[in-house]
Amino acid sequence: MAVPRSRFAAFRARLWRYPAPGGWTFARIPEKHAPPATHAWGRTPVHATVDGKAWATSVWRDRKEGTLLPVPKRLLGDKGEGDFVRVVLRPRG
Repeated sequence: MAVPRSRFAAFRARLWRYPAPGGWTFARIPEKHAPPATHAWGRTPVHATVDGKAWATSVWRDRKEGTLLPVPKRLLGDKGEGDFVRVVLRPRG
């Protein structure tokens, strides 16, 4: 069940790092909290907050990994793959 665009979703997520040199770190979004795809390639613009740090970004669908929120390195602090973070997603224009 997708989150309606007028609402926000708050949940804990485990961090996952793409297994390649320079790979991004992502927070996997539980299916029940995944917003509906609104743009090409399964992208959805959102306002994201991870452990109290907020920014404008997009979530992406991956056929193998599910819906993913890319978390910039500058926002990770001392957290890394396998750690849990608190995530809040809000719809963005």
